[in-house]
Amino acid sequence: MNSSDTLERLDAVIESRKPAHGGDPEKSYVARLLSKGPDSFLKKIGEEATEVVMAAKDLEHASTNDDLRKAFVGEMADLWFHSMIALSHFGLSTQEVLQELSRREGLSGLDEKALRKAMQRDA
Repeated sequence: MNSSDTLERLDAVIESRKPAHGGDPEKSYVARLLSKGPDSFLKKIGEEATEVVMAAKDLEHASTNDDLRKAFVGEMADLWFHSMIALSHFGLSTQEVLQELSRREGLSGLDEKALRKAMQRDA
């Protein structure tokens, strides 16, 4: 199974759950988050990011524990999912994130960060 296909399918489901496309906040978690506006899903992203950090810390101390590995992956999936909701809200898709990651592939992280800072200074 192609992970890009999975992301595209999730993008489509999230898009279909938008209240503007008939998503019912009473029946859909995604529709409920979107109907409450950005603060709702941005708060969830913050919560999930914190849970990823906590799960990573647990895993750091017991990297061979399968339960902790699964918990970390589960928290990361939650973070990605809520981030996908934010992308959809702003009219973006996971494909755009994948394209950006592809663009950065092979670039030194330090060079890429310096380039972004230089571009911000010039703007």
